[in-house]
Amino acid sequence: MALLPEVKKYYGKQKFLINGEWMESRSSIIHPNTNPANDETISELPEATKEEARAAVEAAHRAFKDWRDVPMRDRARLLFNMRAKFEEHFEELSRILVQDHGRTIDEARGSVRRVIENIESACSALYGLAKRNEHMDQVAEGIDQYLIWEPLGVFLIITPGNIPMHAWSSFVPYGLAAGCSMVISPSRQCPVASEAITKVAQETGFPPGVLNLIHGGRTINKYILSQPEIKGVGFIGSNRAGHELFELCGKLKKTSSINGNGKNHVVIMPDADLDQGIQWLLRACFGMSGQRCLGVDNVVIIGPIYDEVKRRFKEAASKMKLGYGLDTETELGPMTTQAGKEKVLDWIEKSLAEGAKMVLDGRTVKVKDYPKGYFLGPTILEEVNVDMSMAKEEAFGPVAALIRGESLDQAIEWINTKTNLGHTACIMTRDGRIARKFIREVNVGNVGVNVGVAQPYAFFPLGSRRESFVGTAKSRMASMKLFMDEKTVVVRWV
Repeated sequence: MALLPEVKKYYGKQKFLINGEWMESRSSIIHPNTNPANDETISELPEATKEEARAAVEAAHRAFKDWRDVPMRDRARLLFNMRAKFEEHFEELSRILVQDHGRTIDEARGSVRRVIENIESACSALYGLAKRNEHMDQVAEGIDQYLIWEPLGVFLIITPGNIPMHAWSSFVPYGLAAGCSMVISPSRQCPVASEAITKVAQETGFPPGVLNLIHGGRTINKYILSQPEIKGVGFIGSNRAGHELFELCGKLKKTSSINGNGKNHVVIMPDADLDQGIQWLLRACFGMSGQRCLGVDNVVIIGPIYDEVKRRFKEAASKMKLGYGLDTETELGPMTTQAGKEKVLDWIEKSLAEGAKMVLDGRTVKVKDYPKGYFLGPTILEEVNVDMSMAKEEAFGPVAALIRGESLDQAIEWINTKTNLGHTACIMTRDGRIARKFIREVNVGNVGVNVGVAQPYAFFPLGSRRESFVGTAKSRMASMKLFMDEKTVVVRWV
């Protein structure tokens, strides 16, 4: 065992970034924030007041007036410098993410790498703006016409507890590239990670007020979105909270990118490579302790290979090592919060009551040296049918439901009709015709072939559909459409 050292044991009371200064909150509401591996408090989290939220909005609004006029090459230089800062702090950020969230160190390093890729993608998007500005002369007698893109203004960015850094980078670098300023309001589940990533970004030298960070909640987020200076919101989180914000955006006539819950499937065909496929399943179902919107709950097994898949999957999952993510041998970390663990336990109990049967039970797992951690072991259920509520509701934990299927057409119909969510669907097969049919017919926004998680790289949008996404622009590369609007200019000089 190699246990990596923590960056800090205790991070103190979290601060807010307003107008370029890190300041103490005046809030009387303080939440403890714990390390999920050992239940020890690692920071104290104040909940922002309306006055503090308003100050952040005003700072961002003042900063936007000058930031939008910063030349493109200078914005690009700052973004390239920000990329270098994240490379410099790569390991520190990774370890903080483990300590605050609970994932393994390899998963954390992968997440920070995704952040850097998003910054690179934002640089590419910035230079791509030049190609999007179209000009045509003499469209009519003596008249020229051209199209330009302009930044909209100040945006609210709300990040979730499961991917606090990756979600930050799905919006913030692109907003900066576009010339917008931001108020960032992260989930209270991982405030240390959210503060750390903003501090690294601020080291780059962005003007005061371009980036602002407060720690609020649902009420504060709605208050910020209601402010007249705010032009829209970028959100990743639950459908409940996201759809409330989307409804508010409609009333206020503001733009939005709302990314919510998922209920994702992997379909395993009889010709699948199970040696590789089982490893893909482990990552898909149990990676990040199942707390990922693109992860998998439903495993649909077609034809006579059901028993073989179940045997192999159970054997591999039962060997996964649980522990603190800073132990380099750990394969499965704890849930991020005790409340999250309780929700998954309730989901499992409800599933058993509906008729599901236990294949591998991870509910009572004990982890040596970490008796107070929020651990759940890999859990596999079977005798699940697609009309059960458990086959339609996201578990958001290390749980897999095995479903017997008869044909590819049946699996596609289930994915398209038995849930109203549309993040991802994956298929394991060696047959290109089967894969092509699946890609064309399945109604989700992110499709995978011979992968467990259909995770787009930064330079592709997160293409989710149905109730998993609502809004005017997808996240990542596509979020440039969130932060900017078109202006068509018609000119006569002769």
